[in-house]
Amino acid sequence: MTNFTKLKSEALKDPKVKEAYDSLELEFSIIRQILDKRLKRGISQKDLAKKIGTGQSAISRLESGNYNPTLSFLKKVSEALGSKLEVKI
Repeated sequence: MTNFTKLKSEALKDPKVKEAYDSLELEFSIIRQILDKRLKRGISQKDLAKKIGTGQSAISRLESGNYNPTLSFLKKVSEALGSKLEVKI
């Protein structure tokens, strides 16, 4: 087990930490999917940004979780990565 995995496991024993972590699952999932697709296609953040008409810093903020994107922005990103954005309720 890595140090991070041990630390995460210990932290998640705290119910308040686990609740906060679980509440971010959707955001983490979206970020993970975007990052995975971008890397699998060999596209840099700069190239992805250029495709959707934004700056590389916007892609960096998105992938780091420091940005709350609009659905329109996520749709542009997904289309630029050859994917389709789906939202289900």
